[in-house]
Amino acid sequence: MPRLTRLYTRKGDDGTTGLGGGQRVGKDSARVAAYGTIDELSSTIGVALSLGLSPRLAEVLPGIQNELFNLGADLCFLEEDKTRQTLPQIQQRHVDALEQLVDELTAVVGPLENFVLPGGAPGAAQLHLARTVCRRGEREVIALSRVEPVGRFVVAYLNRLSDALFAMARYENHERKAHEPLWDSKR
Repeated sequence: MPRLTRLYTRKGDDGTTGLGGGQRVGKDSARVAAYGTIDELSSTIGVALSLGLSPRLAEVLPGIQNELFNLGADLCFLEEDKTRQTLPQIQQRHVDALEQLVDELTAVVGPLENFVLPGGAPGAAQLHLARTVCRRGEREVIALSRVEPVGRFVVAYLNRLSDALFAMARYENHERKAHEPLWDSKR
């Protein structure tokens, strides 16, 4: 467990930051943007949790936040550096667990019969926001992967997580007996 004795180092005052392997890169690099968005995603999930979500979601989301921290660490290290260190990485089991969660929640709320607009209960609306941040993070990781290798399961995890956040938003509305806003294509 890292121990931070001081929050500032002044090393980033020149517009660079250190990757996990010690390389200095611009704070606006594709890699830093990608793991920065993952950090933002975890924060949006934290806001959802602070709103008092239903018990099932309050049970699973802290674990997902921890996985997102692992995913951020996965992105913070270049692939070649991962061969020299034992690091937490996203694995197939994480992707599988999200698929099981989506199936579980969908069995409760039923199949999707129309496009859903973000909204309903406050927690559901915040989960929809988290879903959109997750999709942005996925796009940024894909863009990064076109120029540098990334962890094997990172993109699949983010793809499944956005689906899971959508299912969670629907589930939260269901549990709160909140109206799920639907898209009206005739408006």
